Amino acid sequence: MSNLLIETNIFRPTVGLISEGTLSKRGNPVVSGILATVEVKNGNGRYYSRGLWEREIEKYMESVNENRAVGELDHPETTVINLKNVSHNITEIWWDGDNVMGKVEILPTPSGNILKALIESNITVGVSSRGTGSLKTNGSVLEVQDDYDLLCFDFVSTPSNPGSYMSVIKEGLEGHVKDYSKAHRTIQEILCSFGSCPI
Repeated sequence: MSNLLIETNIFRPTVGLISEGTLSKRGNPVVSGILATVEVKNGNGRYYSRGLWEREIEKYMESVNENRAVGELDHPETTVINLKNVSHNITEIWWDGDNVMGKVEILPTPSGNILKALIESNITVGVSSRGTGSLKTNGSVLEVQDDYDLLCFDFVSTPSNPGSYMSVIKEGLEGHVKDYSKAHRTIQEILCSFGSCPI
């Protein structure tokens, strides 16, 4: 049986230079950092093999190369990427040891503007993979099986995998990891400020 598999990581950018003016060709802010880590048991108790991620990243490169590797702010419980909630586009992906790295362009959409405001306010957010696949229990680990299909990477507030929070880097120094509840409250305040509250 295929399940919706969501894995979230703290995303600490190696380049998180919103405060220093790193922009895309279109003039949008750009950050980069770890999107996923292979061959570790994550906070959901799941394990992804390197071969599985290598295959999926190779397939995902088509979306990156066609400028359509978009993701949402917060995780929907669906396999559909809802364009009205898109906040960013991944423009580059590469490997660094066991880490899948990515360069992320923050888009000037309503959700992208929220993401940009959070990062500029030094709120730590997470990046989360969304995909479908089956699991096999191996002791205390749930091994993700070969039918896994990566859909996208979203930005969220709660981590499940070590090492993938996003925070602002100022003058080469990483920002400190913040309490997740602050990010959640900030997102909720922004989303609920127009009279209706979708969360």
